[in-house]
Order: sequence, then C-alpha cells, then structure tokens
Amino acid sequence: MNSITVLARVTLTELKLVLREPLVIAFVVAFPIVCTLVLGGVFDPDDDAFGAVPSDYYGVAYVAVAIGAVGLTTVPVQVAAYRERGVLRRFRASGMAPWIFPAAMAVVGVILSIASSILVVITATLSYGLIGPSDWATTLLYGAVAIVAFVSFGILVGWLMPNARAAQGVGTLVFFPMFLLGGGGPPPDALSSTMNTVATYLPLTHVMRAIQEPWLALDGGGTNHLLTLLAIGAASTAGWLWLARRTTEL
Repeated sequence: MNSITVLARVTLTELKLVLREPLVIAFVVAFPIVCTLVLGGVFDPDDDAFGAVPSDYYGVAYVAVAIGAVGLTTVPVQVAAYRERGVLRRFRASGMAPWIFPAAMAVVGVILSIASSILVVITATLSYGLIGPSDWATTLLYGAVAIVAFVSFGILVGWLMPNARAAQGVGTLVFFPMFLLGGGGPPPDALSSTMNTVATYLPLTHVMRAIQEPWLALDGGGTNHLLTLLAIGAASTAGWLWLARRTTEL
C-alpha cells in the first residue's frame, strides 16, 4: 500500500479509538458547550468590559476552548499511550513511515476540533443568538490555522510525555489556566496587569484572539496572533517530526 492509503486507514482507526474514550466526550464536547450556556448568560448585555456583547464574546471564545481541549486533553494522551505501550515500535517494525502516525493524529485532532467548534457555535446561536463573523474569510482562515497549530502543539506535548497518565495530568493542568486566563473565564479587563501579561504568553490566548478579533471586529484584527500561531505550529511540527524519526532509530 502507498503512504496515502496507509495514512487514511490509520486515521480512520485512530478516530474510532479516540471517540470511544469518555474523556473525549467530557472535555471536547460537553465542557465547551456547558460553559457556553453558563457564561454566555451570566453578564449584563451592556457590560463594556468585553468590547462586544458578552454572549457573543463567550460564544466565540468557547470555539477556541474546544480547540484547546482537543489539543491538550485528547491528542497528547493518545500519542503518549502509544509510546508507552510500544505501539510506535511495532509501527516501525511493520515498515510504516515514521510520519504517518503523528500525521494521522493531526487529522483526527483537526476533525474533532472542527466538530466540537461547530457544536459550540450551534449552541451559542440557538441559546443567545450569536452573531455571524464580521469577516467570514479572515475568520475561517485564522480559525483553520489556529486548529492546525494547536493540534500540532498537542502532538508535540504527547511525544514529550513519558506515559499516558502524565500526558493526561499535564494536559489538564495546563489547559485550565490557559482556558481561564486566555479569555474563557473572567474578561481581560477584570484581570490584573500581571495576569494579562501571563496570558500573552499562553498559546490558547492567541487561538482565542485570532478567532475573536476578525469575528467580532475587535481591534487588532487577529493578525499578530495569527503570526504567533504560525510560529507555534511550525515549531511544533518540526519538533514532533524530529522526535518521530528519532523514535524509529531507537
């Protein structure tokens, strides 16, 4: 079989396996939707701390949270589990190219991110009348880059973890501060200057801003965040490609 056929088969298999995990349903589907329903209706519609209607702000923010949940609580666990169980060595022994498994996980992560994001948008639209993007083309482009970059980041995290439990623990531990400080918790104006400074260094912050700014016509337009995400995606991809090749040489 050629590499593309193998990639397609591995991707389909991994997607089926991931969807059987309760953690996926809890974090990738339920968590963003529940938070959208709760926080979307908590704040006064005239609150000017968001730069937009609060329900719109959070409706878009939780698209990014869905992406973050895939990248930090789903993809790393699967990658680390395969390393821990020696599955990657079996792939090597079968003659499969070293890039195929991480590439398959990247495709799975992108599919899950898109599906979860769509569910969040549907929830926010039906519940609070989420407005459509101010700039559709830019929002979709920046959203696509954000998904690919963060999924790639998640693959790298998984490859660096010694086992699945470590990946799950670290991923969850990192996810919640990113989620809270990046815009999924209190509005930025409610955070201290120190917290806002910390938020600028968190990858999920750039995912949120890259999607929110063109969607809600906020200042900045998301361009600077897009450049950051491109750098994160390129560095992460280079990292896991190197690690995948190194794994096959062990």
